[in-house]
Amino acid sequence: MKVAIGSDHAGFEYKEMIKKYLEEKGFKVIDKGTYSNERTDYPIYAEKVAKAVVNGEADRGILICGTGIGMSITANKIKGVRAALCQNDFMAKMARKHNNSNILCLGQRVVGTDHALSIVDTFFSTEFEGGRHEQRITLITEIEGLN
Repeated sequence: MKVAIGSDHAGFEYKEMIKKYLEEKGFKVIDKGTYSNERTDYPIYAEKVAKAVVNGEADRGILICGTGIGMSITANKIKGVRAALCQNDFMAKMARKHNNSNILCLGQRVVGTDHALSIVDTFFSTEFEGGRHEQRITLITEIEGLN
């Protein structure tokens, strides 16, 4: 699986940690930046990762900032993105199972290191359930078309 990953300065340490973790598990990781902990603006990287997922360069994405809020707001502006801010394994499981989320957002200042890796594992090991949830994804897609 190909995963696009990005962060701002406040999520840089987790980006590097998660990138290494996923590569060790055999994922192909596409790093969209930032490449240091020097102050920068999260929308730049949210857009890069979101577009990589939508255009098929990556199968899924991960975005990290201080809280994950700014990344999720920005990524969800791109049509076709279903970015989910997850603070625990249950949220990650449901984001995939019911919402077919294609981008995981995390907050480095909110979630502990080990917990972040557990959330990543849950996000990538959970499949979309389909069925009744497929209709809801269709409704979301229709709403996107109205924008």
